[in-house]
Amino acid sequence: MGIVTTQSFKNTVSTYLGFAIGALNTLFLYTYFISNTYYGLVAFLMSTANIIMPLMAFGAHNTIIKFYSTFKTKNSLNSFLTLMLFLPLALIIPIGLIGCFTYETIGELLSQKNSIVKEYVWYIYVTAIAMAYFEVFFAWSKTQMQTVFGNFMKEVFHRVGTMLLLFAVYFKWLDVEQFIIGIVVLHVIRTIIMKLYAFSLKFPVIKFYKIEKLPSILKYSALIIIAGSIATVILDIDSFMLGMYIPIQEVAYYGVAIYIATVIVVPSRSMQQILQPLTAKYLNDKNKVALKDLYVRSSQTLFIIGGFIFVIILVNINALYLLIPKAFGGGLLVVFLVGIAKLYDCLMGCNNVVLFNSDYYRVVLLFGVILTVLTVFLNMLFIPMFGINGSAFATFLAISVYNTIKIYFVKLKFDMMPFDKNTGLVLLVIVGCVLLFYFWEFPLHPIINIALKTLLVTALYVLAILKLEISEDISGMLRKYLRLR
Repeated sequence: MGIVTTQSFKNTVSTYLGFAIGALNTLFLYTYFISNTYYGLVAFLMSTANIIMPLMAFGAHNTIIKFYSTFKTKNSLNSFLTLMLFLPLALIIPIGLIGCFTYETIGELLSQKNSIVKEYVWYIYVTAIAMAYFEVFFAWSKTQMQTVFGNFMKEVFHRVGTMLLLFAVYFKWLDVEQFIIGIVVLHVIRTIIMKLYAFSLKFPVIKFYKIEKLPSILKYSALIIIAGSIATVILDIDSFMLGMYIPIQEVAYYGVAIYIATVIVVPSRSMQQILQPLTAKYLNDKNKVALKDLYVRSSQTLFIIGGFIFVIILVNINALYLLIPKAFGGGLLVVFLVGIAKLYDCLMGCNNVVLFNSDYYRVVLLFGVILTVLTVFLNMLFIPMFGINGSAFATFLAISVYNTIKIYFVKLKFDMMPFDKNTGLVLLVIVGCVLLFYFWEFPLHPIINIALKTLLVTALYVLAILKLEISEDISGMLRKYLRLR
């Protein structure tokens, strides 16, 4: 786990930096510098672009990682990489042409509840293309076992850019419409920079030699579109569907709560960057011992770290909501439900990577399609009844069902589970800390209250993890940085 630990640590630092900047943007700058309507519009546009991004990428970003290590000659590898560069255009161009002829129809469909959306539909298309090619170039660098710069670009760059654009709106250097254009341009610039970096690691040599595994590659790419779409739909369909059912400013309230809960999976996002190429290599080499060790260790590490963040968020959530405009303070249940779902994601370890890089990805896609239908149905059922809380409950149910199916399937086909007896100990520590600190508030300013409770929770949580000797990796890192024997 040496390279995993090293790059995961660096990725975690950059990801938390990005989330810290994002928190400043989401909780304060957006809420004070632009109207709730335009904030909701931005959230809707970005969520919709995320939903169609896997389609635009044609699965190339996953395909590069799965098949890269299987090519042993330069000509075959260069031909494969050439295909990956041009493959997304096979869908980007037709979708763009269809959009030209059906723009009015698409605009009317997306703006049924909120008419403001109609004039921004093309922004979704351009942003989705930029997101898709960014992932392709990021995957390109992952195959060279280099993830730190790409993770920085993915997590930090556009958030810093967004912060600068928000200040430009505040100082009236830009109006809100120019701000939204700036968000799109940011994603394009990010993709160009990622391309230059990826090509500096391995410059493309355009070759059109016959690729022996071409049918398998194209089949995988086509099917992985569904897989990527499923994962993205589960994450972003809630914001999209909220925009179809309720006033768009409420999408902004939901977005704040979702952002808070998403902090829980920051370590998972960071670790997945390096887990992807390693898992693909172990699968291609049929190294089951290393794969099982990676599965268990990644689950333990992510559950401990994600659990700690979950506790910090939950015990401080009431004080945090006192710091932002009152209109945004109705998302407590959203944070709790989505937070539990994200914690379950952490418990999965490298489960997703194992499945999507194995020969069983077709079966998992079938589960995913069924679950996507379930997700849409649950949102249609609960949003009209309970608004943003209904959407959070739908998301919680969908992710819980999907994750449980995937854990069972990996057990069935690979005979390995991501957790052991130590998982129960971590759960007890998490529940104990929440019960001990949630109902206890210092009669002080919210910021001081948050700081004091965070210090107390951190001390207790770290002590419990060390004393119970739950994770060799986590305990080793804690002792190293705390200089303990």
